[in-house]
Amino acid sequence: MDSPNLSLISYDEPPAAVAAAIDEGLGQANEAAAPLHEVRPLACAARLGDGTIIGGAVGRTWGLCCELQQLWVHPAHRRRRLGTRLVREFESAAKGRGCLTFYLETFNFQAPGLYAALGYEVAYEHAVYPHGIVR
Repeated sequence: MDSPNLSLISYDEPPAAVAAAIDEGLGQANEAAAPLHEVRPLACAARLGDGTIIGGAVGRTWGLCCELQQLWVHPAHRRRRLGTRLVREFESAAKGRGCLTFYLETFNFQAPGLYAALGYEVAYEHAVYPHGIVR
């Protein structure tokens, strides 16, 4: 039953306090349902001799699963197999944690050809975005 004092408010840009309250509430609900404290971040980076980061892979592992969430290579260093090396290093680190299953999400304007060449297979396509963009 709704409270008589209940109001629903939409925001084009939610205030930080609203986003934080939702994030915290969802985090508590998720933690009660699953052992999310076992999720561990994982990343690898490519650096030049002067320390400049020119690429990296970021994701997480949980049990036997590994999710690659972000892969980036500086435009001046693309098409030199650096993306391949980063993904393989990321996978190697995850295998060191015991991971056997690897997955990711990408858009068709990102690097789907790279992932296919590395053996990743499309499990699902979501073609509902504007401008012919597919996830």
